[in-house]
Amino acid sequence: MKDSGVTLLELLVTVTILSVLASVAVPLHRVSVKRGKELELRQHLRVMRAAIDLFKTEWNREGDTLLGVQCIKNKLTCRDVSGPYGYPKSLRALLGVELTSQEATVKGVAVRRYLRAIPVDPLTGKNEWRLRCYQDPPTADSWCGTDIYDVSTKSEEVALDGTKYKDW
Repeated sequence: MKDSGVTLLELLVTVTILSVLASVAVPLHRVSVKRGKELELRQHLRVMRAAIDLFKTEWNREGDTLLGVQCIKNKLTCRDVSGPYGYPKSLRALLGVELTSQEATVKGVAVRRYLRAIPVDPLTGKNEWRLRCYQDPPTADSWCGTDIYDVSTKSEEVALDGTKYKDW
């Protein structure tokens, strides 16, 4: 009579193969999770920078000289929401600017929106971002508080390509 069981040697070989496969899969999973967060961060930065650029185009001013279309139409609002170089004074300005022009009341559009919500930084898990003013150098660690020229993550971590996320 032949026994149909598994020998100890077969069991050890199977466990060894499974452990080798698991030791390869875990680092790959970590890298893929990190790559996903990096892609999400790049997308959020791209969306926020595009919103800042559009805001700058519409609300542009150079000191007291109003240049942008929305700035000229909404003179009172312009000085409240845009800094001296036409960039938004805060990220909240990108969520909605109340229009005061005659055109706004005629068309029924009282708010101009650039973002639906401030995105959450996938690396920190918060919707807090490092801000930079127009006159700040690219390596500035503190925000001057007058306008928002650029945004970046507050994370000090290093990306898969060896660069720091805050430098993106």
